[in-house]
Amino acid sequence: MRRFLSGSYGAFVEAWQEVRIHKTRVMMSLIGVAVAVCAITTVVGLGAVAGQSMVEQQETYGGRPANLQVNASLSDGSPPAPETMNALWASTLERYDITFSTRVISGSNLVQFADGAANVPTKGVDEDYATMHRVRLTEGRWFAAADVERLAPAVVVNEVFYSRLGSPALANNPTVSLIGQQNTTAVIVGVYPSSQWDSEPGMYLLTDAMQAITPAVAPAPPSGGGVALGGMGMSYGMGQQPPMYEAWVPPELSTQFEKLLQRDIQGGLGEDASVYVNRQDYAAYNDGMDPFLPMKLMVGGVAGLVLLLGALGLVNIAMVTLKQRIREIGIRRSFGATAGRVFFSVMMESVVATVVAGLFGVIAAVLIVKNPWVEEFIGQGMVTDFPPFPVEAAILGLVSATAVGALAGLLPALVAVRVKVIDAIRY
Repeated sequence: MRRFLSGSYGAFVEAWQEVRIHKTRVMMSLIGVAVAVCAITTVVGLGAVAGQSMVEQQETYGGRPANLQVNASLSDGSPPAPETMNALWASTLERYDITFSTRVISGSNLVQFADGAANVPTKGVDEDYATMHRVRLTEGRWFAAADVERLAPAVVVNEVFYSRLGSPALANNPTVSLIGQQNTTAVIVGVYPSSQWDSEPGMYLLTDAMQAITPAVAPAPPSGGGVALGGMGMSYGMGQQPPMYEAWVPPELSTQFEKLLQRDIQGGLGEDASVYVNRQDYAAYNDGMDPFLPMKLMVGGVAGLVLLLGALGLVNIAMVTLKQRIREIGIRRSFGATAGRVFFSVMMESVVATVVAGLFGVIAAVLIVKNPWVEEFIGQGMVTDFPPFPVEAAILGLVSATAVGALAGLLPALVAVRVKVIDAIRY
């Protein structure tokens, strides 16, 4: 074992000395190898950032894995009374120690702007919604527990809404009037970014505040804005839908929780009620395919061709260098150097050169991928948790460089072994 290690170390040192001697000759080929390794490594690294961007966008709408959504209705199709369902939901969450949950109400509110009133799409949510759906803020803060008790409800608005108000300083607690049966003054506490296709104002309210502003009323025949409900149901005001209930549970336990939530809520509402529990997050529909696989294969194929061209250049240079070393190899063989030692020494020259080039390529890729400008361009402002540079990308780059060096050094090494000692000395 000691002999093997000493022989390997000697071959490595010899290879490095030969690379240094012929550095001018191998430089151009190694530049091609370094560029190709940098390209392969960069593609994998940027793919991780782009993939994180897509994941976070999907989690914004469907929630983080595993996001379970609960919908319930009574025998006549009406939703349960809010008080009944809220109490049942709270007890179920406590029973199974579910930490993150939210109620979600989609609706709208009439908002008074300086240039007139406008109907603004509104979503009523609970405090955990921001964590479950990765809500990102550009200014201010998200809802806090103390906001539940506010007489003037807190609102979080989008950038379009904020700009239409004149972008007042949030430190001054700017207010906005919500027009309804009883006008309400709300305080803006935060601003979230508008998507590139979103040109209309939007806002979030806490669920309880939204229900209070647009309260459920006694059952009545459908007319105007209300939706008449019977039995245990209630009628929700204009522009407001019954709440949906979401819980964030461990993905590996999602199937078990689906059955438990369905069973308990069904039992609390009665056998005639209809309860549906299903996953809404992207992972429930993701078949494991990488959406960036075609792009990675295309760029990886181009980088592979560049690596191949670099390997061919190294082969040519190695063959030329080998002819100049024929006499040296013959002398070494006459002094007892084995064919294996000669083979390993010659091949290691290419391997050492390409590994050094690959190392520079990987370093360049890390600098490119982790550049703040590049991250912002790839993330398009949608990434909050930028992933670290993937270790597998660096390993792939170094392995590719090593493989190219081994292939480039294989032919010269075989030629060196086949050289006859007496002919090599006479050369």
